[in-house]
Amino acid sequence: MAERGDESLVHTLKKVAAVLKQSEIPFALGGSFAVYAHGGHSSDHDVDFLIREADVEEALEALVAAGFVAERPPEDWLVKVFDDGRMVDLIHRPIETPVTEETFADTVIRPVDAIHMPVLSATQLMVHKLLSFSQHYCDFARGLPLARSLREQIDWERVRKETQHSPYAEAFLVLLDRLEVVPAAGTQPGEGTS
Repeated sequence: MAERGDESLVHTLKKVAAVLKQSEIPFALGGSFAVYAHGGHSSDHDVDFLIREADVEEALEALVAAGFVAERPPEDWLVKVFDDGRMVDLIHRPIETPVTEETFADTVIRPVDAIHMPVLSATQLMVHKLLSFSQHYCDFARGLPLARSLREQIDWERVRKETQHSPYAEAFLVLLDRLEVVPAAGTQPGEGTS
């Protein structure tokens, strides 16, 4: 994980995962470190874990007991913990959808710096990224590295289906087609779109 640059953040990620595992709180790694765990390129330097809303209090208690500092931001879809200033988001409602058992079923076990943990699937990471785009935040440059580096692991038809209500996602998928990152809907890789 030397490419991640911030080894102390990796250490914090491992500490949070260990506490959640020991407390038997279901979780999934999301965000930039999940992309990295799948072998993809990511330039962010934050840690995101997905947990169920019903487990938030127990998770905070366990992490505070382990030396973390808890924070409840005004946003009602996550809580935060800090380890010597390094922030970890514990998200229970990404993209306005609650974390459920189905969320945890859509994971794969991957090693993250020698600790095996559930990591959100590449397909679900792409869905989350596309559904985060809105009129207030639409930075396609942050989605391109994920799409390019994990394209073979992503079920693009599922991504299209789960994001079809979003014009921002549709625009991003057209961009991926035009850049020949992924084929247009209904075509096979190598067919072209002419």
